[in-house]
Amino acid sequence: MKVYVPRDSAALAVGADEVAAALADECARRGETIEIVRNGSRGLLWLEPLVEVVTPQGRVAYGPVEPEDVAALLDVGLLRGGDHALRHGLTEEIPYLALQERLTFARMGVIDPLSLAQYEAHDGWVGLRRALTMDGAALVDEVTQSGLRGRGGAAFPTGIKWKTVLGTQAAQKYVACNADEGDSGTFSDRMTMEGDPFMLIEGMTIAGLAVGATKGYVYIRSEYPHAIATMREAVTRATAAGFLGDDILGAGRTFHLEVRKAAGSYVCGEETAMLESLEGKRGIVRAKPPLPAIEGLFGQPTVINNVISFASVPIIVAKGAAFYRDYGMGRSKGTLPFQLAGNIRHGGLVEKAFGITLRELLFDFGGGSLSGRPIKAVQVGGPLGAYVPESQWDVPLDYEAYAAQGAVVGHGGIVVHDDTADMAQLARYAMEFCAIESCGKCTPCRIGSTRGVEVIDRIVTPTAKHPRVQQVQLLRDLCDTMLYGSLCAMGGMTPYPVMSALNHYPADFGIEPEAVTDVVHGNPHEQPA
Repeated sequence: MKVYVPRDSAALAVGADEVAAALADECARRGETIEIVRNGSRGLLWLEPLVEVVTPQGRVAYGPVEPEDVAALLDVGLLRGGDHALRHGLTEEIPYLALQERLTFARMGVIDPLSLAQYEAHDGWVGLRRALTMDGAALVDEVTQSGLRGRGGAAFPTGIKWKTVLGTQAAQKYVACNADEGDSGTFSDRMTMEGDPFMLIEGMTIAGLAVGATKGYVYIRSEYPHAIATMREAVTRATAAGFLGDDILGAGRTFHLEVRKAAGSYVCGEETAMLESLEGKRGIVRAKPPLPAIEGLFGQPTVINNVISFASVPIIVAKGAAFYRDYGMGRSKGTLPFQLAGNIRHGGLVEKAFGITLRELLFDFGGGSLSGRPIKAVQVGGPLGAYVPESQWDVPLDYEAYAAQGAVVGHGGIVVHDDTADMAQLARYAMEFCAIESCGKCTPCRIGSTRGVEVIDRIVTPTAKHPRVQQVQLLRDLCDTMLYGSLCAMGGMTPYPVMSALNHYPADFGIEPEAVTDVVHGNPHEQPA
């Protein structure tokens, strides 16, 4: 009997190791022989630990399972898919999963993450094998035609970035994966590295073949010890099997990969700060130009993408650009793993094509708020993303559509707040977060964020010396300066949550709605709800 128990960090945090141990002990006591496979998470995080049992009909899911549930589950025939209150039927038929378009996450939770045999049996290395038959220009064109854009938040066309590196002459080129996933409410990078690491390795290797790079680095945030350990083991196994090294699959092509533990700074998620950290320096933002694609790591041309960007490449090369491009809408092609977090009943990962709405994610997948209270605000795109009010929940999730309303899709993180949330305090937190995490290189970010905290405090608690209307105007001017004057997105995006909170929820600041309509320098966040 084969039983799957996740080894994902989210599952471990709620007792997956203890459940696996209880299963092994109780089955041994009963004389039942089982094989426990430690898979990745399916992304149904509210059901973790999710135990799956292989039956003739398919894998049957039970969850959330606690160690004390094991004996009762075995009593009702767990190993044969027996009925129980924790039983959810066939895993693939659970609506949360069945309604998704899993391209990048097709293997997630299905296989043992470190099994090369299982990875290959589920279409692994197909893209790499095809890539080895193509020249760099053809590979870059395939990725360009797919419409893939950077999944880390900036949404820059991946193929254009690769084409720049390919066309830049240098004796050495690099591929760098930004796995410093620091945004609140995001976990798709971690899930990928822990649950399907060979997919990332394959994508980065294809990138190396495409641009002529022979060395790559995966820069993983220090708070992800399980991802670091899994990726290091996966690199070792892939190298031993010939998928990395001096002679990839006997094709005479070279690509080496190294895992680096990040320096523990939020700003190192910015690509040039990451490069500084990889070089052993303090993680501070570089001025651009030169672009990293021309002068990047150690001054050499460097492809920099995030985990999901690289992980999307194998299926594009394996099935062709048109296959991937047929998903999505407008200029937003393919799928994005949306991550539901915060005050949400069914938190987890939902991979859907661009074009789904926030309302569908919140209620069709998320099941509404965990508290049962009305949802008030949804922050999309991480701690520097805008707060989206209900009036905008039916706008398709698309890079251009969200930009038009002063918001960002970002990395796909979605954090939900119910009607008890104080938006003034959340706006203040955004400024405080920026003040703490700023690298300090540019004045608008370093000083502006500190002044922003003070101004918001004066708006909430005005005085005769500092009347509210004056402070609101000052906050708008300050955000305008940060938006257009900061060196990177750290300071440049902090106005998004601040101004969206002010514009859409003025009452939380003690402001009458009609007082928020003044437009300052065309700031896109100046439209009230």
